[in-house]
Amino acid sequence: MARSDYLTWTTDDVTTELMNADMSELKLVAKALLDHACTKLGGLGFGTSFLSWVASFSAIYLLILDRTNWRTNMLTSLLVPYIFFSLPPSLFHFLRGQFGMWVAFIAVVLRLFFPRHFPDWLEIPGSLILLLVVAPKLFAHASRESWVGVVICLMIGCYLLQEHIRASGGFRNSFMQSHGISNTIGILLLFVYPMWRLITHVV
Repeated sequence: MARSDYLTWTTDDVTTELMNADMSELKLVAKALLDHACTKLGGLGFGTSFLSWVASFSAIYLLILDRTNWRTNMLTSLLVPYIFFSLPPSLFHFLRGQFGMWVAFIAVVLRLFFPRHFPDWLEIPGSLILLLVVAPKLFAHASRESWVGVVICLMIGCYLLQEHIRASGGFRNSFMQSHGISNTIGILLLFVYPMWRLITHVV
């Protein structure tokens, strides 16, 4: 082996080892930071539960805005699967029980036999209740407890954010227009829960 080849090989090997060592240190720092945050919050379960409440209420808030004074051309119906995947477990199981079944039953009866008396603003909540009730148990629990639901939530958040920014004429305008701040903050809060789940899953 020539001296220049040996020096190149040695330099590359040292660089690789240094990068690996730096990555290991970064992982240790991230884990320590996460452990510290979890200690302050009372554990991973509390943080995940709290952020799922925040995300779900943010999505419900955006749905209410869309039915009142927001009125955009975005596919805000995507918030229905977002709520399905981010709903806190206690509320999720409650709505999948007898209460949710009765609400879904009443919604279907009203929609079938009294369509003129079925208000438009009940379409999305009715769809959400139906989805919660009829979703197979295997799909509901497997998708909510795995990274699949997290990725879907992130994709929905990214789509709504970029569509909102485009409709507002730029990121700055999304904070400047009437009701822009509340809409933008509501969309940004959609990222909190899935990002936390990804961080806790990776670390």
